[in-house]
Amino acid sequence: MAVVTSASRWLRSLLMRRLAASHSPHLCLRPLSSSQELAQSQAQDQDYESLKVTPVGEHVLHVQMNRPEKRNAMNRAFWREMVECFNKIAQDPNCRAVVFSGAGKMFTSGIDLIDMAGDLQPEGDDPARVSWNLRHFISKYQETFTVLEKCPKPVIAAVHGGCIGGGVDLISACDIRYCAQDAWFQVKEVDIGLAADVGTLQRLPRIIGNQSLVNELAFTARKMMADEALSSGLVSRVLQDHESLLATAFALATEISTKSPLAVQGSKINLLYSRDHSVKDGLNFMAAWNMSMLQTQDIAKSVEAAFQKKDLKSVTFSKL
Repeated sequence: MAVVTSASRWLRSLLMRRLAASHSPHLCLRPLSSSQELAQSQAQDQDYESLKVTPVGEHVLHVQMNRPEKRNAMNRAFWREMVECFNKIAQDPNCRAVVFSGAGKMFTSGIDLIDMAGDLQPEGDDPARVSWNLRHFISKYQETFTVLEKCPKPVIAAVHGGCIGGGVDLISACDIRYCAQDAWFQVKEVDIGLAADVGTLQRLPRIIGNQSLVNELAFTARKMMADEALSSGLVSRVLQDHESLLATAFALATEISTKSPLAVQGSKINLLYSRDHSVKDGLNFMAAWNMSMLQTQDIAKSVEAAFQKKDLKSVTFSKL
């Protein structure tokens, strides 16, 4: 209680000082730089073979799998470039949310078996050394999707058409999933003689919360259509078509980008930590987190905007 009372007094004192001085230089209700300058900053050094990165407004990036002629099959370049791309996004102070989609007629057909054949069946005389190299290979490719979770910026998956094999691994690591009415999902790996090994079997049970259904999908490789994906909790919204899907995803990302980046990114980090730990551990981590984060000026700015009945879109939060 002493901690809460102290924090409350500090916040009340800070708000009173701000409200008494509306000309305070710490609160700026105008953008500090143009959308064009921000877009150029976000798009720099984001030139890839398998991905396309495009700014959407001031603080949102659109990342597309960009091999439509190959149904966005995941080739060697894709597995490498995803890590590079999202590590850069994680460090981009202008980016506050990401929409991830697939170019062309479908989200993705999964792994590019032709391009990846050599990696899936490595050569060698010593089974132990072959196994050692395979473990390294699998761990490296797991990072391709784990990087989506490690990136503190919320990632919204926008799925249309087929989302096959590795596509399910990918969206399982995203924070929010929307899909079009024509979307369908398939844990395809058993049909090519292997168990899914880059995230689906670990993340999907936590998302759906129905172990029987997860087992059915993993054991049979049957298709899950959009309505079932919605009812099971795999996606949170189904839109009529690809165009309305992207428009809705961009609107959501833009809305998220108007909030304090400290609050949003702190929420993502703590949600993921709590998913993998006990309630007690999650609360302890949260207390340690907020003992420093509660000292941000973003709280005063947000509450002041609420008192003055102003939209948060009019408040400029510092880069993060």
